Amino acid sequence: MSFASGRHFLQIPGPTNVPDQVLRAMSAATIDHRGPRFAALVPEVVEPLKPVVGTSGDVVLYPSSGTGAWEAALVNTLSPGDRVLCFETGHFATLWQAMARQLGLEVDFVPGDWRHGVDPAEVPARLTPDVKAVLVVHNETSTGVTSDIAAVRRAMGDHPALLMVDTVSSLGSVDYRHDEWNVDVTVSCSQKGLMLPPGLGINAVSAKALAASESARLPKSYWDWKPIIEANKRGAFPYTPPTNLLYGLREALRMLHAEGLPQVYARHARHAAATRAAVQAWGLELLCADPQAYSNTLTAILMPEGHDADKLREVILDRFDMSLGAGLGKVAGKVFRIGHLGHFNDLSLAGTLSGVQMGLRLAGVPVKPDGVTAALSVLADA
Repeated sequence: MSFASGRHFLQIPGPTNVPDQVLRAMSAATIDHRGPRFAALVPEVVEPLKPVVGTSGDVVLYPSSGTGAWEAALVNTLSPGDRVLCFETGHFATLWQAMARQLGLEVDFVPGDWRHGVDPAEVPARLTPDVKAVLVVHNETSTGVTSDIAAVRRAMGDHPALLMVDTVSSLGSVDYRHDEWNVDVTVSCSQKGLMLPPGLGINAVSAKALAASESARLPKSYWDWKPIIEANKRGAFPYTPPTNLLYGLREALRMLHAEGLPQVYARHARHAAATRAAVQAWGLELLCADPQAYSNTLTAILMPEGHDADKLREVILDRFDMSLGAGLGKVAGKVFRIGHLGHFNDLSLAGTLSGVQMGLRLAGVPVKPDGVTAALSVLADA
């Protein structure tokens, strides 16, 4: 077994680097989840999470992945045969609509090129009277493309459909406003902007969504919101909770609020701008073709014709002990992704881009040598 000195650079778009403070918090002894100490812990994670989601309403935490939180959003609000409207903005939008079909829903899937976000102008024409929910991915992790959620909601007008939004790779990194944008179900998870290991799924739920849950007939047991919301009011869970992940979440939320959410969002915007400057200086092309839709949490980069993104990732992992995100689905082998979210600073980004630049050269990819310099200029000017 080989040994590499120094820390591993985990620059995939999630799971992200877990801060030492969070790891230490998670190492505390597990407590009785039906005792008074746990009852005090529940509001210490639920209440500070609400400003991150941008809500004053109910937030539900599951021991699950983001995929579980997807399913919870659907089964709590819809019935077999209900029609939902989805938009093909990338791999994860595609997976969410596939889940909806598997659950017995009728899906109108608006095709896309994986290079643009949802076009709000398309929404009214697609929003037939029988549509019960609109599903949108806020920040498509596979493509580095964001969609304007407020604009989508405005385009829905007075239509009674629920708006459900996947914020898996944006929550805690990008400004998000569940209440202000009239989102009905926000879906997220722990292992990206919240700086935790995988294992917590999140739903933020509007009053309208709660009302819909009273008549929803898709089967559910574990995913049922009602017993979790009722138990949380008493400082409890209706099943065994992930106590040590909740310790970590409490510490991660303390860190986010100590930095200040506006400062967190500005930091992510700065790192994204610096990364894009590097890509432009290398002479490479972003997968996202709309500057208004650039992601602030990850950058997906197209490889020149005749070059394999996965081979590049292998070179960088082997030589510099750095993991980059793979291309997924339709862009497999054509794209590599740089994650710049979560517990991350200017010097971490400088090291990441240096590794990418050296890897591009070693892999024989024809690029200009000015990427890191361009990124450092952005960081210095900021």
